[in-house]
Amino acid sequence: MFIATGAYSGYLPKAPGTWGSAVGVLIWLCISRMDLLPFLALVTVLFFVGIVSGGAAEKILDRVDPRPVVIDEIVGQLLALTAVPLHPVPILLSFLLFRFFDIFKPFPANWIDRHLCGGWGIMLDDVVAGLYAWLVLQLGLRLYGF
Repeated sequence: MFIATGAYSGYLPKAPGTWGSAVGVLIWLCISRMDLLPFLALVTVLFFVGIVSGGAAEKILDRVDPRPVVIDEIVGQLLALTAVPLHPVPILLSFLLFRFFDIFKPFPANWIDRHLCGGWGIMLDDVVAGLYAWLVLQLGLRLYGF
């Protein structure tokens, strides 16, 4: 539960997904100077840990995709922050873009959210949201020469 809930941040009031994304930003700040391949390897490991811990949390809490489970937001946020410069503006934009795509779930995230269950369903829609946020942010950074 500790892992699935992002060190219990998923139990904070009102918007657990937002708290989980904030934990993702904090983790990223600690590892942002990693080379790309080790960074992506770490995110991949966290993804699979999220599948297992998220699926276990579903059984423990006896709910599908329970609100306190935020490991998916942490991984999605880390993906959205991949190769982002260590500067407040792109970090904030990454956070906002990820939250936007996580909440509105454009295809295929919405399909995944409705049709996949267990740990895979918990994790994959946020991976898609993270990739959408990353793509939009990287495009914006290149267009504006950041």
